[in-house]
Amino acid sequence: MAPLTIFVASYADSIYTLSFDPVPSTGSPTLNLLARTIVGQRPSWIAFHPSDKSLVYTGLEQADGEVAAIKYGRGGTVEEGEVVARAKSGGADPCHLLVAEDELIIGNYSSGTIATLPISTSAPYILSPHPWTLSMPFEHVGRNKIRQSSSHPHQVILNPLNQTEKELLVPDLGTDKVWRLTKRSDGKWSIRDHIDFEAGGGPRHVVARGNTLYTLLELTLKLAVHTFPPLPATPTPLTSLFTLSALPVPDTMSAAEILLPEPNASFPETFIYTSNRNDPHSEGDTIAIFSLAAGEGQPELVNEVRTGLIHVRGMVFGGDEDKYLVVGGAEGGGVKVFERIDGGKELQEIAKLGEDVVGRPTGFLWY
Repeated sequence: MAPLTIFVASYADSIYTLSFDPVPSTGSPTLNLLARTIVGQRPSWIAFHPSDKSLVYTGLEQADGEVAAIKYGRGGTVEEGEVVARAKSGGADPCHLLVAEDELIIGNYSSGTIATLPISTSAPYILSPHPWTLSMPFEHVGRNKIRQSSSHPHQVILNPLNQTEKELLVPDLGTDKVWRLTKRSDGKWSIRDHIDFEAGGGPRHVVARGNTLYTLLELTLKLAVHTFPPLPATPTPLTSLFTLSALPVPDTMSAAEILLPEPNASFPETFIYTSNRNDPHSEGDTIAIFSLAAGEGQPELVNEVRTGLIHVRGMVFGGDEDKYLVVGGAEGGGVKVFERIDGGKELQEIAKLGEDVVGRPTGFLWY
């Protein structure tokens, strides 16, 4: 098996290119730095263009928000990229991107806006310097007065269950809502509806499967589960579970990422994986593993894996049949690759790179 390439977003100034070899000719699996591409302040989220994986878009999470396009492979290798386009993000602190064929959709966390830019797989890559923006509604300061004093869109993702029209889901940490948007006749996004969550929960990221929506609540460290019928029907709350077993939750902790890999021949059982951040435990943050063996609407916490990392913000599955999970500690511990074992119920660390090599990792792509 040939080595795999991993791109790493960061709270530093660079996107890193790593090589992961799960079966080297001698010794254990290896993880090595190939190159770093300097992009600017805090390129914290990265996403491929859907029809050209050599083209990666990133958001620079800063007050004067920017997005950038990076092209890989111009020198014959994918190691180091070249910034080929830049534009304003339409707000402050762009923390999440959705790359469609001809449209870049941006979630600007601090300004409470989403924005769009026309894009292309050829030069100039970003076709306008002027993003279209939409301010998300905000009615009052939330229960968490520090974190919920305004709207905070934290993800922009297409609803994978809506087969009749494009529907955008926008978890909003500041309003305790997930907004549901569809396109108007003029091609612009418009709010159609929303889903409410517990006061102070802080929806961060969502995934969906079958007829069910799973929402990670950052501020209360819970996994919220809803039935998720097509618009205009209203979702029904089913259950809400903590993402860790040791209660009460320390005030310093929060949740970060949620993953729901597709079942396959090697991992036929369905699991949800969520990350917790800033755990005071000496062995670092945990990844919580929920089984859906009892049904889509009945997740069960079956394992908690200590990572040895601090502030686990990003993690992504990759490799054949999503066998491997790359995880980063934004505040310490560097980058690690875990292998799924016991049918996916357990994770085993198999390779790592220190924080002195990869600074403040926040997100990943498997090339």
